[in-house]
Amino acid sequence: MENKLKIILTGAMGLLILVGIGIKKIMDQKENITDANAVLSLEDTIANNTIWCGTFNLIWNDLKELAGGDIVFQNQLEIVDNLNKGTFTTKELNENSYYKIVDTPSLELKHRIEEAIKEKFNETSELLDYFNWENYDSEDYFLYAMLKKEFEFEEEFTELKKDTFKDTKNIDYFGIDSTTKDSVRNQVEVLYYKDQDYFAIKLNTKTEDEIILTRGITETSFQGIYNSLLEESKSYKGSKTFGEEDTLKIPNLNFKVKKQFTELENKELTFTNGKKYYIDKALQTIQFELNKKGGKVKSEAGMGLQKSSLKDSENPRYFHFDNTFTLFLKEKEKNLPYLAIQIDDINKFV
Repeated sequence: MENKLKIILTGAMGLLILVGIGIKKIMDQKENITDANAVLSLEDTIANNTIWCGTFNLIWNDLKELAGGDIVFQNQLEIVDNLNKGTFTTKELNENSYYKIVDTPSLELKHRIEEAIKEKFNETSELLDYFNWENYDSEDYFLYAMLKKEFEFEEEFTELKKDTFKDTKNIDYFGIDSTTKDSVRNQVEVLYYKDQDYFAIKLNTKTEDEIILTRGITETSFQGIYNSLLEESKSYKGSKTFGEEDTLKIPNLNFKVKKQFTELENKELTFTNGKKYYIDKALQTIQFELNKKGGKVKSEAGMGLQKSSLKDSENPRYFHFDNTFTLFLKEKEKNLPYLAIQIDDINKFV
């Protein structure tokens, strides 16, 4: 009877886990949430299916201003060094396209941010509810930024027939074919072209926004790719006009990324005034759409910064048994333990 009960409970637990995973997948699909990777800086190493947006850089720049200099952890991370470079700043944005604030966390601040982004962008936040807005110290900080861009093409591109993308079939595309008007072709500028696997173009919009697309460059960071395409464009001697026989095919894009940067959390940092803090939560969302009419970008970044509870200058110590460990049990005054366990695969012990 006991064994049957264990089997039933184990099965029920497994079913609950599967149901939970299923619900998350359904919710993610409903919101177009992708499992693509997000990096923090243009200089970060990228793999396939990676996205970056500058909102987190904006709040990191504010964090550096609060701290009075670069952010340094005891075990420094390369991504922190890249953030400290401050490559991306508000100088790269029109003031109408972003909102940011640094203040003491409170419900009043949350409401103030919600009202501000509603007034400026007619948007609601998908990030603020993930933070705790109560029980903060008066010396704690919350850093927030939203970027909102909408752009349209002067004229719509041609809706092309569904086609494959690598091995994926029935993908919606837009672009230019033999039926497209010349006025639409004029929206495209060729930056360079070597062959069908190595080229770059620029799409002009009604606004100040330009869309640059490139294929073939194999640099390992967005900064490296962008620098390379600029160099290629400068040295290109061919025609930069999109010709009558040229064709263009771009997939419709519509996705959202949510990322919590746990690698930045719970690490102590010291301000120049000697005060010690740690990041308790760091989040970013990025939403992007692109189709024959135009597109939009919406991104939020938020960071909770709490004053460290450490009373002295010692570095924090983390006693986390979250990897292979050994356990002993012994009686007082005895020389040897009476139980010893080494745990590597936790599934065998829980």
